[in-house]
Amino acid sequence: MHLPRPPRRRRAVWAAAAFTAAALLTGATPAVAADAPSATPATKIDASLLSALGKGGDATFFVMLKDHADLSGARKQKTHAARARTAYSELRAHAKSSQRSIASFLDKEKVGHQDYWIANALKVTGDKNLAERLAERSDVAAVVKEQKYKLDDIETADSKITTSRTDSSATGDESPEWGVADINADDVWKQYDDRGEGIVIASVDSGVQYDHPDLVAQYRGNNGDGTFTHDYNFYDPSGTCPADGTPCDNNGHGTHTMGTMVGKHGIGVAPNATWIAAKGCEASSCSDASLLAAGQWILAPTDHNGQNPRPDLAPNIVNNSWGGGDTTFYQDIVESWNAAGIFEAFAAGNDGDGVTCSTAHAPGSQETSYGVGAYDSTGTIASFSGFGPSLVDGSAKPNISAPGVAVESTWPGSSYNTESGTSMATPHVAGAVALLWSAAPSLIGNIEETRDLLNEGARDVDDTHCGGTADMNNVWGQGKLDILASVDKAPHTAATVTGKVTDKATGAALANVTVKATSAAGDTRTVTTAAGGTYKIALSAGTYTFTFGGYGYADGSTTGVALTENQSLTQDVALTAVASHKVTGTVVDVTGKALAKATVELTGTPLAPVTTNANGKYTFAQVAEGSYGLTVRPAAPVLCNGVYTGEAAVTADLTKDVQVPARTDHAGNSCAPAAYAWMAGTKKVSLTGDEDSASVALPFSVKLYGVSYSSASVTTDGLINFLSSRVGDYNNTALPTTGANGVKGVIAPLWDDLTLDKKSTVQTATSGTKGSRRFAIVWNNAAYANGTSGRATFEAVFDEATGAVTLQYQSVADHGAGATVAIANQAGTDALQYSYNQSVIADGSAVRFTQGAK
Repeated sequence: MHLPRPPRRRRAVWAAAAFTAAALLTGATPAVAADAPSATPATKIDASLLSALGKGGDATFFVMLKDHADLSGARKQKTHAARARTAYSELRAHAKSSQRSIASFLDKEKVGHQDYWIANALKVTGDKNLAERLAERSDVAAVVKEQKYKLDDIETADSKITTSRTDSSATGDESPEWGVADINADDVWKQYDDRGEGIVIASVDSGVQYDHPDLVAQYRGNNGDGTFTHDYNFYDPSGTCPADGTPCDNNGHGTHTMGTMVGKHGIGVAPNATWIAAKGCEASSCSDASLLAAGQWILAPTDHNGQNPRPDLAPNIVNNSWGGGDTTFYQDIVESWNAAGIFEAFAAGNDGDGVTCSTAHAPGSQETSYGVGAYDSTGTIASFSGFGPSLVDGSAKPNISAPGVAVESTWPGSSYNTESGTSMATPHVAGAVALLWSAAPSLIGNIEETRDLLNEGARDVDDTHCGGTADMNNVWGQGKLDILASVDKAPHTAATVTGKVTDKATGAALANVTVKATSAAGDTRTVTTAAGGTYKIALSAGTYTFTFGGYGYADGSTTGVALTENQSLTQDVALTAVASHKVTGTVVDVTGKALAKATVELTGTPLAPVTTNANGKYTFAQVAEGSYGLTVRPAAPVLCNGVYTGEAAVTADLTKDVQVPARTDHAGNSCAPAAYAWMAGTKKVSLTGDEDSASVALPFSVKLYGVSYSSASVTTDGLINFLSSRVGDYNNTALPTTGANGVKGVIAPLWDDLTLDKKSTVQTATSGTKGSRRFAIVWNNAAYANGTSGRATFEAVFDEATGAVTLQYQSVADHGAGATVAIANQAGTDALQYSYNQSVIADGSAVRFTQGAK
């Protein structure tokens, strides 16, 4: 008999025990909880940070604030979308108010900072003095060094990548992988006709090959017509994948784990669930910054630029096959996910030896997380599987165990790979929850009851050498995952709606039609018709509106569909084909000139993108009637031309002309070509030679990313630095760049390896009256240190009235072929780059950067 685990202690605030025990894993000085009387500035700074700062120089660290948002209101909401929206709103509002004072302090100190709302923390780079001053603040709970965590190590020595499956599933049937069969997922498929329909699973990992043949159909960004929408469906805070948001996986780990969750042909536990992903890991490791950004995105997905959040598009489940000895933030993130009704699964880690206890690692070893151990096909616990009790907080770990040895799954290159690790076990649990929630939709968002059902269904394994009992111990947790047993125990009250979608005129079955069921409360479940036009979805009792849409057909809908518990409803729909029309137009750049070689895409259609000709013209010969997204992407070099996104409503032949917008960064800064009006220098700056800098007083307050400055450092290499007088930046890079050595808080009129000889000068000049003054920093006849013939004369002109800065170029010998032209924020996380090593600067030209909100 499987007894439910006793109710877990829930913590709404950062716990002293978690933080102290985590510090012990790394030998750090324990940080005392924010509200403990014994907390002092010295104990707020962890030992690893003190050690790094004790060597002199700067380090990157995180400042954690005491206050935490009250998420009780989110937990009370009745729908998934409402929970996510409420949690997001409360977290954002609380972070904004509680971070206001410390952000003002950092701005006054000219310290760049990246602010996070899901953990109420700020990332800064500074010295020991800054860390100590921050620790002295009453609103600060802890100051901790930036860390990197690892993707769960792969343990199989004979890992082999293949281009085909090793079993009969390669031929198209669904012979399940051993792990899928061991947890009885295939029996859930057969007995409940349930493969995870209508459930969205996310991963925080190394990315995913989105067009892998066993994953592409389940990707939420797949429009079903040969096109893809990556916004809100994939996010890369690491900046590794293509800038247009196309998903990638530069490791393979993320593609493998995703296959175990949703892969077709017997690979995945829930092959009809839908997936999205955040690339929280740069390659084989995952930085605090990327994981925090990924954690925020899971709760409120954004476009690929990290803008325009949509918490209503949050996933139901998130898999985390990564970890490390000490985590700074993820307890807060997990609490936020749980409050929003997002189920999380974490790997327990691969640092076990089959004997030693307390080898599980956080976040999987934290009491708030659902941690997963691994076993092999003989039913033996994996030698590497992490055991409890947790060193972080003393809780029993893992929570459950799942297949994690010799697991075959998808791999980049449309291949397959057999791997081992608790990384491979964890996605079995994530996929299992998708089956459970699809079969019993009343459980969606109910984290406690879901955990209880997984625990009750698990098969006990008696191994108490690390403590515990036969049914709950620190080797196996609750035992071996058995999703059929859990589904059997679930409340089976759902109504089941099935049907077939056909062409009204011909009766032909229509595949890839999107079927959306929206409840009166606003929750939406989505499935797609199969090859035979059929669909199936289980829904809680209530009143729904069903919509049916596919390219080439008029949308169909049925409203006011009242469903009762255990009802079976057949709802067949016939859609009417629509006429096709010609769509043409002209694309112009930000100045109104024809934009050649731009890519024009009609999203939501299977039509291939077209390219504008030399006159900016484009044509789609036949487009079915309907409303589609229209996207225009300038060809390289994009300069100040941004990406246009709009709508194209096709009811007849349509002419749709487009002017692309000015490019912007995350802060809202934009750039555009400007009228050239050279401002000659009048006052010489004491700056000569190679790799030198000088401080320049500003005649009026100059803002960069919302922070005001009264002075700036000017370098021989064509940089204006607002945070420091750093020199040695002769190797220009693309911006933004992060890390301790990243270029932060700069304007780069012409960042190149330049030198100032006897023929060169740097000057300043001021014109106008107070309130409308202009101030210029001018480089005259700068030589190229690498021996490039010719010289460069350029300037940056600041406008007091507008806050804009205009970069002007009198003459540039190589036209910028070796230079970076950009502005970058104080944290190094945001930048607006006009060009990088591109020969695009014309003599007598100007580029104006208009600053938006911080």
